[in-house]
Amino acid sequence: MDRILLSTLAHRSPEEVFPYVRSFTDYPRYTDHLKEVRVNGNGGVGSVYDLELAWWKLSYTARSRVTEISAPESLTWELVNDLDARGEWRVEPEPESAPAHAETASRIYFEARYDPHSANEDAISLPRFVSLDWVVKKVEPKLLGEARSVVERLVADIEGRPRDVELTVHEMP
Repeated sequence: MDRILLSTLAHRSPEEVFPYVRSFTDYPRYTDHLKEVRVNGNGGVGSVYDLELAWWKLSYTARSRVTEISAPESLTWELVNDLDARGEWRVEPEPESAPAHAETASRIYFEARYDPHSANEDAISLPRFVSLDWVVKKVEPKLLGEARSVVERLVADIEGRPRDVELTVHEMP
């Protein structure tokens, strides 16, 4: 299993941050490759989200299920189709890191564990002469840049204005 673990600081309390982390249907605003999110359920545990992704000549719908919610600290998820993957959004209070102009701060963690070789090749419509291994080699290096965009835009929504954010990479494949 490969693992990605990233974090950043938001100048808000966990109670203010968590609703943004939990709002998957807003995520297409944070990335160019997520075109639409549809939810089957009320957003709680057991809700299934269809995440319609598009990159290069590829399109794919990932299906993710919320497996546990402990608001305002944690939300865990797993993919339920075509790829062995699971992860967590975690929010921890970190008031000691708040800048002078902010009352408090929280550290937002994103973790994903996945096996890129577990992908169902039949689930992705690949152009002729393009292998799934080639796609994996091209996509993995782009994950960090994509994560940076998502985090910057998420923090801008949380704080009500854009700013440069520091993305801490704790672990990458």
